[in-house]
Amino acid sequence: MTITQLQYVLAVAEHKNFTLAAEKCFVTQPTLSMQIQKVEEELGVQIFDRTKKPIQLTEIGLKIVNQAKNIVNEADRIQDIVDQQKGFIGGEFRLGIIPTVMPTLLPMFLKSFIKKYPKVNLVIEELNTKEIISKLNNGHLDAAIAATPLEEEKIKEIVLYYEPFVAYIPENHNTFNRKEISISDLDINEILLLQDGHCFRDGILNLCKHKDLNYKNNFQLESGSFETLIKLSDEGLGVTLLPYLHTLDLNEKDKTKLKHFEEPRPAREVSLIFPKNELKIHIIDALRNTISGIIKGAIAFHNVQIISPLQKK
Repeated sequence: MTITQLQYVLAVAEHKNFTLAAEKCFVTQPTLSMQIQKVEEELGVQIFDRTKKPIQLTEIGLKIVNQAKNIVNEADRIQDIVDQQKGFIGGEFRLGIIPTVMPTLLPMFLKSFIKKYPKVNLVIEELNTKEIISKLNNGHLDAAIAATPLEEEKIKEIVLYYEPFVAYIPENHNTFNRKEISISDLDINEILLLQDGHCFRDGILNLCKHKDLNYKNNFQLESGSFETLIKLSDEGLGVTLLPYLHTLDLNEKDKTKLKHFEEPRPAREVSLIFPKNELKIHIIDALRNTISGIIKGAIAFHNVQIISPLQKK
C-alpha cells in the first residue's frame, strides 16, 4: 500500500462520505473508491462498513486508521527534518487561535512575523479549544495559541504570557468607586458571560466556583462578543469580565469602568501548544520569539493566580 492510499482512507474516515472525501483529496470518487478497495483486498479486511449511513469504521478499521495517522504524519515530517537541518524557516504552517485571543494578539505580531519570515506560509484558523485539540491530534494543525493548562498527554505547552481578568463595572454598581475589587465581590448571577464553548467563559465560572449559577434576572444572555457584553453592561444590566489585552483598545470613558482585582490577580495562562512529536520546531521557535518580544512591552504581570480554562463538571 502507498502513502496516498492511506491518505484516502483517512479522508473517508474523517468525512464519512466517499464523494466528499474525494473532493477534499482532489480526485474522482471512483478513483478514491478503487484505491481504498485495493488496500482492503491487500489486507484481507473491510475498513469501512458501507451499509451504514454515514459510513462507519469497522472495529479493525478503527485500529488501521489510528496507525495510518501515525504513518502519514511521520511521512509528512521527512521534509521538516530536511528543512530543520538546513536551518530553513519556510513552508506551510497551520496555526489555530482561540476566539478570545485572536482579535487582540494576532494584530500585534502578524505583520512583524511575516516580514521577518517571508517564506513561511502561515495558515491561521479561529477555533475553540475543543476544535484545536482535535485538529492537533489529527494532524490538521501544526500549533495553536490557547489558554492553558489543558492536561493533554500528547500536547506540549510553552507559556507566552499571563493575562489578568479585568472587571468592567457600570457606574450604577456598588463596587464602581473601589480602586480594586476581590473575587468575593463577584456575584456570578449578575455577570454577563460569553456563550458556551469559550474557555474564557469556563475560566470565569471556575473563578466563581464557590457560588451557584442561578439567574435571578428576567433575561439570560450568553454572547460570543465582548463588545455586546460591554454595551449591555453600560445599560446597567450586569458586569462582565474582560481579558487584559482587550481593555487596551477601549476608549478613555470606558476605561474608567475597569477595575483590577487585588493581588494575586486572577489570570489566564496563554501558551503556544503543539503535538509532542511535532518537527517544525524551527517555526514554532520563530513564532514564540516574535510573540514574546512584542507582548513583553504590553503585558507584564507576575503576581497572578492562574485560573483553569477546563470546564469543571
